Amino acid sequence: MKYHFIAIGGIGMSGLAKYLLEQGHEVSGSDVCTGKYTGALEELGAKVFIGHRAENVPAGATVIASTAIKSDNPELVQAKALNLPILHRSDLLAVIASGHSKRGNPFIGYAGTHGKTTTSGLAAYVLEKAGLEPSYIVGGFVPGVNTNAHHAGGKYFVAELDESDGTLTKYAPDIAVINNLEMDHLDFFTDGMEGIFRTFGQFASGAHKIIANNDDPNVRKLLEEREYVSFGLNDADYTARNINYGADFTTFEIVHGKETTTLKILLKGLHNVYNALAVFASLVEAGVATDVIATHAATFTGMGRRFEKVAEFGGITVIDDYAHHPTEIKATLDAARTCGQVVAVFQPHRYTRLKELWDEFLGAFEGAGRVVVTDIYAASENPIEGISAEKFASQLNAEHITGDMSEFARKLLPTLQPGDTVIGMGAGTITYLGKELKNAAG
Repeated sequence: MKYHFIAIGGIGMSGLAKYLLEQGHEVSGSDVCTGKYTGALEELGAKVFIGHRAENVPAGATVIASTAIKSDNPELVQAKALNLPILHRSDLLAVIASGHSKRGNPFIGYAGTHGKTTTSGLAAYVLEKAGLEPSYIVGGFVPGVNTNAHHAGGKYFVAELDESDGTLTKYAPDIAVINNLEMDHLDFFTDGMEGIFRTFGQFASGAHKIIANNDDPNVRKLLEEREYVSFGLNDADYTARNINYGADFTTFEIVHGKETTTLKILLKGLHNVYNALAVFASLVEAGVATDVIATHAATFTGMGRRFEKVAEFGGITVIDDYAHHPTEIKATLDAARTCGQVVAVFQPHRYTRLKELWDEFLGAFEGAGRVVVTDIYAASENPIEGISAEKFASQLNAEHITGDMSEFARKLLPTLQPGDTVIGMGAGTITYLGKELKNAAG
């Protein structure tokens, strides 16, 4: 078949495109600029156009778009004019996942407000390294296999399932993992937790088996009338105990029934204990041996943009982290408590998120010695009156430095000292901070 992706260069869209290419389909797509994802797809045979134009859309193609694509996008307009099939990216993922389930290959879907990328990536990594030839589509590059998606002939299919636009309800996993539930994506969930509960409730209804975090009160509320396999630190089917934090690793025991398994992970922070516990429980429930999971989980170094060291120069270390929610920021700073002098650089992501979680963000930075706030990354949103990075920084008693990431780095660099660990946090251009700081340092 022939597929055309509008905005093919994103992490989610590129994963779907790569999967289809490995299945033998013809794939084309467009994006506003080149990048590592578009280059990798071209090497696999995809035809990639830079810029969105009507003439990019090939005749006879199924067109794939995401919620971010506006109705006046010229390629979407052209697809409608040609009466081409148009699928939302979630529809395509649902079709792929359903196909695996129908062939008897368990579809394991990882969902929740936080930890989806790490849990789905760790599961894919363990299955891959164990030689079980999994297929997977996740929201980040998996270390050790250097890809975000793969089509293979093995028994398992792993996917990260996004709730941000409500499309979570389209999936029916054989095993659904719910990591946690919190207020987020309030540009879509305008009724707050009520909408989040409604969406996750419908998702849970379609799952064959649910594995869920029993320590999360919102998860317990969601599932209070449903059967589920629980994980947590207390009174769960899979319980973590005797947690010990090393300089660059964490060890703990997992008690399941009469069996106890010791797990070592090269990840820091309590949130990663929960992530590893979720993956362990889901893979055991899917039929993977505990010793296989423990062996390969011990070599997983973490997903890209999850406490990822991206630069070192002049005694300064730069960490890149995707944390863009108050809970994620707290977890990242907790994991950094052994890193010495921490300089937290926060790029607020979306006006709506900053507005709705303003007080929570103000209380999220206690673990940092110094906090610097960048301009807001709007992510296509219009400004909201009274919501600004300058005002937020003032209330936080933090510094506010303006400019694009290159200018920001040039202004920040002279204020840094040897021994500083700079942690850039956010879901936007903050990911370039390490590169820009290193460039500024020469």
